[in-house]
Amino acid sequence: MKWIVGSGLVAALILAAGLSGTALLPREDAPKSFPVAASVSGSGSTAQKGAMDAWRAEFHRIHPELRVNYRPNGSGAGIHDFITGTTAFAGADIAMGPSEQALADRRCGSRAVHLPMVIGPIALAYNLPTIPDLKLSPTALTGIFTGQITTWDAPQIAADNPRTALPHAPIQLFHRSDDSGTTHNFTTYLQAAGGWPHSPSRTWTGAGQGVAGSIGVTQAIAQTEGSLGYVEYGFASNVRLQTAQIRNASGEYVALSPQSATKALQDARIIGKNGDLVVAFDYRTKGKGAYPIVLITYEITCSTSSDPLVRTFLHYTASDSGQSYLSLYGYAPLPRNLLVKVRNRLDAMS
Repeated sequence: MKWIVGSGLVAALILAAGLSGTALLPREDAPKSFPVAASVSGSGSTAQKGAMDAWRAEFHRIHPELRVNYRPNGSGAGIHDFITGTTAFAGADIAMGPSEQALADRRCGSRAVHLPMVIGPIALAYNLPTIPDLKLSPTALTGIFTGQITTWDAPQIAADNPRTALPHAPIQLFHRSDDSGTTHNFTTYLQAAGGWPHSPSRTWTGAGQGVAGSIGVTQAIAQTEGSLGYVEYGFASNVRLQTAQIRNASGEYVALSPQSATKALQDARIIGKNGDLVVAFDYRTKGKGAYPIVLITYEITCSTSSDPLVRTFLHYTASDSGQSYLSLYGYAPLPRNLLVKVRNRLDAMS
């Protein structure tokens, strides 16, 4: 974390700029700039990179005297950076484990909390130019990613795609090679809905070729005909990759969109303790039009004695303005009931 001025003066600047609490939109009577600037850094989830880039750019446009830096180095690395005090907040696509939580609490001198901030739909992106509307069931996905299904015209895939001329070609399978919250969420879904034989993990345990980072997986799929891989929707949509329709627990094949992803979180519930907002949701949702493979990205920070600039920035990301344009970048905004809980938690932080 790099402060250009001391944190006490930063707090004074934030208050002077009218940025405490909910006063997040530009004011006509506020000066355009300040003689001293402040910056703060976070790192972690690559899944939220597009959202974080948009948030940081707009936040800096509104408040040019304040800057937020973010390094998308993966959820595991981001949690490590936060625990060691390298950063003021972490982005993570999965809640910390008990040992990580204990270390983060020690670093904070108080509870380190998870604040859900954005929904990142996980796309099953593929490269089959002759098949524009591929459909996949969780059972077929599990077979593919365990290495039991190796060709595109396998009976299990054909059953999901009747009257479709699937190619008799090998499936070129890609997965994340780094410590990844996306991998954990995807394997949690496969276990819940498709009978995945391994424990959910941030490190890959199935078949295929490993590629580092979401950008790496996206590039590999785009460059390889006959390929398939899991990657956040924002990355897939940026380069216009084909994305499969996924069968949910009601038997409906659902195309991925920000709207279908938000529907999957309508019944999410808070399971965190002591003001922590860790969320549980059902990967076997039967909600009409609900796309079942989603992840929530958390911003992890200290519940007390947190950096005022971090709190101010997170107030913005959780505002109506901050959530309003997420769908433009391949993300889905939080359901309203969950967003209210995030705002209330931020209001209670100091």
